[in-house]
Amino acid sequence: MIMFPIIRVTQPQDAPEPLGTKRKYWFKDDSGQEMLFKAEERGYGEDWSEKIACELAALLGIPHVHYEMARDVNSDQPGVVCAQIRQPGEALVHGNTLLQLIDPEYPKTKLRVPEHTVSAVYSVIRALKPPLPHWSANVPTGMTTGVEVFVGYLMLDAWVANQDRHHENWAALWTGEQLTLAPSYDHGACLARNVSDEEKKERLITKDAGYSVATFAGRAGSRLFNLATDTRPLSALEAFRQFSAPVAQAADAWKDRLRAIDQSVMEGVLDRVPPDRLSRVCRDFTLRLLLENQKRILDA
Repeated sequence: MIMFPIIRVTQPQDAPEPLGTKRKYWFKDDSGQEMLFKAEERGYGEDWSEKIACELAALLGIPHVHYEMARDVNSDQPGVVCAQIRQPGEALVHGNTLLQLIDPEYPKTKLRVPEHTVSAVYSVIRALKPPLPHWSANVPTGMTTGVEVFVGYLMLDAWVANQDRHHENWAALWTGEQLTLAPSYDHGACLARNVSDEEKKERLITKDAGYSVATFAGRAGSRLFNLATDTRPLSALEAFRQFSAPVAQAADAWKDRLRAIDQSVMEGVLDRVPPDRLSRVCRDFTLRLLLENQKRILDA
């Protein structure tokens, strides 16, 4: 089995570090392409989870930013690298900015806000064109709106248990003439990557249904709310279900893509992660989680 490559990177001395809680910096690869390195400093496994989510998005045909696993040469820290989303002449407009356009009172600064509702996000996404052709070449036939494509993003979230689709983790690209849905990005908070191997092992072997992987899978939350007065967000599965209700045909098309991915294909992706980054227990748990979530999505 050929492992995913580990890209070795070095921070340029004059590279400004973007704001945020995680160490990251821009650099140029050998071809001159501007790239972003994001360090995995907390030991949560956000490098392997990001890479697996990227590969699964590709299997589904979801427009997505491509990530490779990486390691900083100087600090020896693992992480991921990806290319700049926007092309020259384009601007990335995050969801919170778009939501403020339709609601000037929308709380833009915090990442977890109950005003981030399915209906509010739907109102914004329906005004966007679908992703540009170089991003959306593999979407299901007949998808002509941003909403139909975004349904796929939320199905991916439900499959990989991505719990971080907040209003800065979806966006539009302004081309100078139109707003198009940006590709899906930043999926590192998925696949229970911060759950210890000890807990994963116990959940795999337990005979207690309440502690099983199946029960655990059903608890994955989203960053989307039903009502702005709610105190808890929707589950990732319920967010997908609610958002896709007006475009059921698109949801069915995405589910057909998911149905076509069998266990051996999932194993093939997981087995390419270097074992020093993904232990055997973690690999087995991740596979079980993906299978459980796939079943839950398709049964719904």
